[in-house]
Amino acid sequence: MKPTVIFGFDMETDIGSWTPFYEGLVHGTPEILNLLARHKVQSTFYFTGDAAKSHPEIVKMVSASGNEIGCHSLYHETLGDELIPIPGLRSILPEECYHRVEVATKIVEDVAGCKMRSFRAPRLWGSTALINALEDLGYKTDASYPMFFHKDRLTPYHPSRKNWLSQGDMKILEIPNFADMTIASTDIGGRDRDQWPKFRTQSASALMVHIDNMLKMYQEKNLPAVFCFYFHPWEFYKMPEGLVHFGEGAVLPDPFIVKNCGKYALEQLDILIGLLKDKDAVFKRAIDLI
Repeated sequence: MKPTVIFGFDMETDIGSWTPFYEGLVHGTPEILNLLARHKVQSTFYFTGDAAKSHPEIVKMVSASGNEIGCHSLYHETLGDELIPIPGLRSILPEECYHRVEVATKIVEDVAGCKMRSFRAPRLWGSTALINALEDLGYKTDASYPMFFHKDRLTPYHPSRKNWLSQGDMKILEIPNFADMTIASTDIGGRDRDQWPKFRTQSASALMVHIDNMLKMYQEKNLPAVFCFYFHPWEFYKMPEGLVHFGEGAVLPDPFIVKNCGKYALEQLDILIGLLKDKDAVFKRAIDLI
């Protein structure tokens, strides 16, 4: 069984949008593109509307490389159902979803010069209201499903308008994000099954242990092995490890968030691609799953 691999890069501000800076977007993206080009691998880059508007040159750089341009909301706001409580963060109202995504889509389309067909919700907070908005706006794929949290979907599926977690007859394809569902979870939200960012906090080889676990599960269940990963350009540029001050205060990221960002992360992504190729992996953009 040849695994299908989708690398998705969420193009947002630094440190998971806990800052307003775009150092990773500007400096990390060219490094990612060079690495992908060396391996002849194409991926999907999900831009927030603000990222595309602030740095159109990066959008054009990605587009010129043949990689897919997708959308990642307007300002990395949370659009769907809450997965875990985060102080100060609340999802927008369901009735606001359509307009927020519509505005973000137009911004990214105007900069990229192409129609948006693939989407991923910030923090993987998807919802029925969001998937309906995406369907009505003409999107073809959505990679917002957090396998580690909802657990039931192991492979891409067409959702229902009444409940995005259920199989239905919508045209849009929902793509679950990778997690190791073979391990017993001790976290209330199942976050220990979500293996981001093990490739850089530990190593590509450490991540491959969990990929192999899931490959075995797919084989045993006779299911297509589709692995959708999420990365961020700021992971491939050195991030500050202490207090980050801006505006009227400061942010202190948890150590694992910024650990080994930069050169080491790039080296491990290089190794990861090689390890996946050893498994005869087929690399695709999200839209190629259609």
